[in-house]
Amino acid sequence: MEVKICQSCGMPMKEEEQFGKNADSSKNDEYCCYCYPNGAFSKEETMEEMIECCIPFVLQDGEFKTEDEAREMLTNYLPTLKRWRSA
Repeated sequence: MEVKICQSCGMPMKEEEQFGKNADSSKNDEYCCYCYPNGAFSKEETMEEMIECCIPFVLQDGEFKTEDEAREMLTNYLPTLKRWRSA
């Protein structure tokens, strides 16, 4: 299976259960189960709030050593995702 990236938080979606759901319960290929569980975004938040929410998960992966490094990467990366392009 091709790895898709959540177009809200950037999470890789490798397993079927990681994909979000549309209002009719069909799989949503663009957003993850955390950002888009039932046909709508789980939270109305700003990109800055999403960045702060994602920092602990990015640090957990071990790719970045500090919050500032993770924040900088997310600040550059999230605007390229569909949800945030017009934000």
